[in-house]
Amino acid sequence: MASWNSTPLELTYEFLGWFAFSCWSISFYPQAFLNYRRKSVVGLNFDFVLLNLTKHSSYLIYNASMYFSKTVQEQYFEEFGYGEMIPVAANDVAFSAHAVFMTAVTLFQILIFDRGTQKISFVAVGIVSVVWLAAAVCFSLALPTRSWLWLLSVFNTIQVCMTVVKYIPQAIMNFRRKSTDGFSITNILLDLSGGIANYGQMVVQSLDQGSWNNFYGNLGKLMLSLVTVFFDTFFITQHFVLYPAKKGYKTVALVEPEDEIKENLVPSAADEPRTAENV
Repeated sequence: MASWNSTPLELTYEFLGWFAFSCWSISFYPQAFLNYRRKSVVGLNFDFVLLNLTKHSSYLIYNASMYFSKTVQEQYFEEFGYGEMIPVAANDVAFSAHAVFMTAVTLFQILIFDRGTQKISFVAVGIVSVVWLAAAVCFSLALPTRSWLWLLSVFNTIQVCMTVVKYIPQAIMNFRRKSTDGFSITNILLDLSGGIANYGQMVVQSLDQGSWNNFYGNLGKLMLSLVTVFFDTFFITQHFVLYPAKKGYKTVALVEPEDEIKENLVPSAADEPRTAENV
């Protein structure tokens, strides 16, 4: 196994890795706190959360196996050369584990808080079912020959596909509502910072080793960064440019019928008729 050639680059690699871990880990909390404060998950797309759970679960399987399994590491060296470094860092494993936990917490909030008329679509349930069925089939194929590296590449591919797919329902929902109300933009800003740092970490390792096999050996991490940056930039555009929040504005979905009736029946001071006492 290769070692670092430059101490400054090694320290930069560690810094970027844990910075990405911090941004991505913290990014789960604004949405969770927003849900708790509102006691509502209206505005958060449920398909996004379900697909996100599948994405992070598959990514955790890949990262933990690549980082801890000596058998998998041996197969990696046989594939890419013994002079290469394992493309998974401790921060990748820590992030994946934390992401699975926090996504599960958000899914639990969907079960207990006000959902309005929103629900998980049959399409999302179908996608998740097909994905895990395919993973089970691949496991049965890898078991006889102990092709664990190939199996992990399948899980890595799953997480890349889920990364692409998971953002689409939320983007469409924002477009249809012409609003990002209920969807935390702080989450997106932190997610974007983590994606950039994650990509920078891979660049630093490649510069130190003088090889780009780091990218080829972990295409999942590369695509995770690029797709994250693309969609987060799109969400930021939706929030600040296309559908900027108006001061004092409430979406119809978030206004209770009783409150709406009261607003229509109770006149404001400006609407009261001018009487003799007011003249």
